Parts: sequence; C-alpha cells; structure tokens
Amino acid sequence: MGPSSAPKGCGASISSIYYNLCDLTTVWGVVVEAVAAAGVVTSFILLITLMGSLPFATDKKRKGMVALQAGILVSTLGLFGLTFAFIVGRYTTSCAARRFLFGVLFSGCLACLVMHGLWLALLQRRGRGPRSWMLCLGALGLWTVEVIINTEWLIITVIRSPPGSVTIPDLSCSIANQDFVMALIYVMVLLLAVVLMAVPSLRHKHKQWRRDGAFILVTGLSTLAIWVAWIVMYIHGNRVVGNPSWDDPTLAVALVSNAWVFLFFYTIPEICLLTQEDPEQEQPLDGEDVYPARSLVYDNILKEPELPHQNVYIENKAFSMDESPPVPSKPVSPYGAFNGRRCVYQPTELALIAKGMTKMDQDMMLPRARVPSLNPGSGSSLPRSDESLPP
Repeated sequence: MGPSSAPKGCGASISSIYYNLCDLTTVWGVVVEAVAAAGVVTSFILLITLMGSLPFATDKKRKGMVALQAGILVSTLGLFGLTFAFIVGRYTTSCAARRFLFGVLFSGCLACLVMHGLWLALLQRRGRGPRSWMLCLGALGLWTVEVIINTEWLIITVIRSPPGSVTIPDLSCSIANQDFVMALIYVMVLLLAVVLMAVPSLRHKHKQWRRDGAFILVTGLSTLAIWVAWIVMYIHGNRVVGNPSWDDPTLAVALVSNAWVFLFFYTIPEICLLTQEDPEQEQPLDGEDVYPARSLVYDNILKEPELPHQNVYIENKAFSMDESPPVPSKPVSPYGAFNGRRCVYQPTELALIAKGMTKMDQDMMLPRARVPSLNPGSGSSLPRSDESLPP
C-alpha cells in the first residue's frame, strides 16, 4: 500500500494505510465508512433514548431488561467502530484490534440476547424470571469467557512476532483465515444458544412476550445467515474467484450488516415497547363497566328466581305508598333470599309508615272468633239467660 501519489480524494499528507477511507476510486471503503458512521450516530441516539425512556416505563419486567439492552447497544456501537479497523490498511495495531475485538464485541451482543431468551423461557415455564442483576451477572460471565479466550490467543500469537514498523505488516497480521475463524468457535456457540433460547418463548400466553421471543429469534437467524455467508467467502469464496484482497471488505461488510441487524430487529422494537403496560395486570372484561349503573339490590332481585306466590316489585318503595306486596300464604324466612353477596336494604321513613299503616288495616280486618250456635234457627251465637237447657 505505498503508491507513488495519493489517490483521488486523499491529501498528500495522509498515510497510505488510510487511503481506503478517502479514495474515491475504492467504492467499498467509502460506502462502508459512511454506513458505519451512520450506525455510530444511530447507536448513540438509541442509547440516550433508552436511558431517557426508563422513568416512563411502568412494567417492572421490561425495566429489568434495560441493562441487557444497554449492553447490546454499547457492543453494537463498538462493532460499528471496529469496521474502520478493517477499512484501513494492515499494521500491528489494526491487526490486534481486529483479532481481539471481533469476537469480544460479538460475544457481548450475543450474551445479552442469550440471557434475555433465558429469562423469557423461565417466564413461560415458571411464571417468573430471574432478577435483573442475575441476568447481568450471567451475561457478564458469558462475555468474560470470550475475553479470556481472545486474550490468551492474542498473547500467544503476538509473542512470536518481532517488533516492526507500523506501516509494514508483521507476523501478527499474517494469521491464516482458518485460524481466525477457529478462534471464534465460542461466539458461534453463543449464536446457536440465542436461536435455541428464543424458541420456547414463542408459546408464551401473553402476546408481548411472544413478540420479544420473535425479535430475538429473527435477530439470531439473521446473524446466523450473515456468519455463514462471510465465513464461506472468507475461507473459500475469495480464493475461488481469485481475489484474496477481498478478505478485509468481506469482514467489514459483515460487521456493518450484523450491527444494523442488532439495531433494526431487536434494539429499536424493544425500545418502542419499553413504555408498554404490563399485560398481566388485572383488566376489566370487555363490555363490563367498572362502575355498574344498577344497584346490587336491584341485581339480586333480577337474578333471584321468582316463586309462584311472590311478585317482583321493581319500583322504589320510597315513592309507592299506596301499593304494597300481598301477604304470602306461607311464612317466608327473611334470610331465604340471601345468596352470599353483601346487599342490605335500608327502608326509608315513608316505607316504614306505609308498612305500619298496612299492618293496622290488616289487624282491623281480622275476623273475631265466634262460638257456633246450638240452636240452628237462632241468629245469636250465645244462649240467653232465660232459656232453659234441655234435659
């Protein structure tokens, strides 16, 4: 990468390793650079939006997922930034960043997705999921494993490389493509775990948790498709077509594409659903009023079965002084209509007066007891004193 003159679009003072960032004849570098810069800005805005929406979130379960979503946004922001390391030329610093951060940043995104999928699976199975701090510790543990693997692999390979110029590729940049892919086996395991963890949540009884599972599943499948494509091109495809110089563009395009997949298929939908209410809260049934217009006494009267000797009176007894229900032929217990519901009828003063007057009239109309007459032709029920008794 040492042309005699600067290409079109680049200044004379710019180092040759940065020509892909400004060379107008190198279309892939300028396009990928623009897309990656837009991704950096979008990720930063979404991170601020996520933090700003936190006070307005009413669902405690969704608030517990904010830490995982913030971790995905930070890792995605790093993926967009790492793209520039594959656009510039190869030297010691860029090669070390590529080999170390590629797996570390991807494992950060996938570890958070795995824990979110695990939380949804436990929520569907047991009705409740782990606490948010437990999910964060789990994601941190999964991410730490990849950090340790890449650190050991980087130390082992860099120790063999003698110190050289920053503009000349040294042995640390001479890693084989197959070795680079083999170092990402743990990341592939996390990717497979994301897809498997999202499947049980698709059977959740609540629609919004099924949507969360669908977001994770679509994100995992899209990432899996991108990884299969770039691995095939990186290991075999570029050699077949006879363009081994396409290795760096292949990895740069894979990074940008996968980072946008994390934003479009997971992060943006989750932020939009952050302020949604909890579906498990008790809601009134459709068509049922929260405050019924009719009284409980009136409902009880309508729901009680009508006996043959009883009539249902719907009018207000406080305003019907001249009408009273007839006296039943059989005594009825005052507790016969009690059905377990708390409904107390308190009569008004007018109703009590009307009831008292009705009782007086009934007492006056009661027939007196009469002794049957001994003389059939006599109209008196009692014998007179001057009549003698028969022998």
